[in-house]
Amino acid sequence: MPQILKLAVAQSRTLSSTAETLSALASTIRTAAQQHIHLVLFPEAYLGGYPRTCTFGAAVGARDATGHEQFLQYFHSAVDLGDTPAGAGDDWVERKLLIAKGKEYRGDGTREELERIARATGVFVVTGLIERAGGSLYCGVVYVCPKLGIIGKRRKVMPTGSERLIWAQGSPATLKAVTTEIAGVRLTLAAAICWENYMPLLRYSLYSQNVNLYLAPTADGRDTWVPLMRTIACEGRAVVLSANQCVRRRNLPEWIGGDQLREKEDRIGTKSQHTNPPRRRSSVMTKTEDNHEINWPSSGIPLGDERYTNGSHVPEDLELGSLPKPRRTSVITRTTDNNEIALPAAPASIAEQPTLEGEDDEDFVSLGGSCIVDPTGTVLAGPLWKVEDGGLLAVEVDFEDCERGRLDLDVAGSYSRNDAFKLEVTGLDINPPP
Repeated sequence: MPQILKLAVAQSRTLSSTAETLSALASTIRTAAQQHIHLVLFPEAYLGGYPRTCTFGAAVGARDATGHEQFLQYFHSAVDLGDTPAGAGDDWVERKLLIAKGKEYRGDGTREELERIARATGVFVVTGLIERAGGSLYCGVVYVCPKLGIIGKRRKVMPTGSERLIWAQGSPATLKAVTTEIAGVRLTLAAAICWENYMPLLRYSLYSQNVNLYLAPTADGRDTWVPLMRTIACEGRAVVLSANQCVRRRNLPEWIGGDQLREKEDRIGTKSQHTNPPRRRSSVMTKTEDNHEINWPSSGIPLGDERYTNGSHVPEDLELGSLPKPRRTSVITRTTDNNEIALPAAPASIAEQPTLEGEDDEDFVSLGGSCIVDPTGTVLAGPLWKVEDGGLLAVEVDFEDCERGRLDLDVAGSYSRNDAFKLEVTGLDINPPP
């Protein structure tokens, strides 16, 4: 008998406040219920927001006042689910943690609101969020059952690139898959967040738990993402859902743009000085026979002329013998004590790339790309590009296709050679859950 469920991914963007975003989530779930959708996945960091383009005023060895103010705003945008910094696991899920005197629940009520939305609509909700616990932020995912409430939560174990400045690392124990039954179909589901999906051992820890619904909320809108989702679906013989936000620059939070922060700086007297850097002059670098370098001022030597930039010719009056290596172009800059430093000029391909400053408010900073893939690696819906609001992809899936695919590939079982290759994850039992 076919094991069919209707699943959806919501290409929804974070709004200007967490309360507004929660309200939008509720509206999307009500729409899903009207379409008889059983489960909906929302993007990475949907609640709390993904601070795309934000620098948090950081450079190696330095942070500035604007960055601290940006982090404050971001910290306040995150949700408090009432968990501990280390993560209390099943004790948090089962509400065994102490509640403050006079309070009805731990946290800020976001957990209770998500459970209310799922219960009222009968739709299973999975959403990415930014969770604050103690003084740190975690990128997480919650699984919200309409009957039982939240049945699991995980935290991203490896934030990517600059995310490591603002997000703490989650425990690998949170990679635990959860089980549920929807409309008579038994599901084992788990989430890998964004570039965790590029971690082969992490993927394998989910395959080993016999996951048949693999969830990949993401912030990656590149065209390389969909091939990865197809590989995971085929490799794991699982249904894969991936949801990303699609965002125009004008819809980024105000505090990312900096106007609000500069007003704050004015009040506290720490306004940054936006001065133009010292003007640099151009030069051409050439090498003598004994391998010394000489900087020639570009005056009178046209830098755009290939004869003087490709290493094959030099003017006759500058001939210094045969040149063993092509010459490189450099620029000269002066230090505060009037010394000159020769820096290699950026290649045209780099120098011509647009910067974020001055770009049009209508430009996309994230293109979306949400999709649904079946266990053979076939894309069933999407990828959805440049749809900022109202993007809800839905499709019916037969979960018996996961079992059909195990005839020729079970990477954690018959195709694993588990007598020779073994994986252990600290704090996590990677056997299939009961």
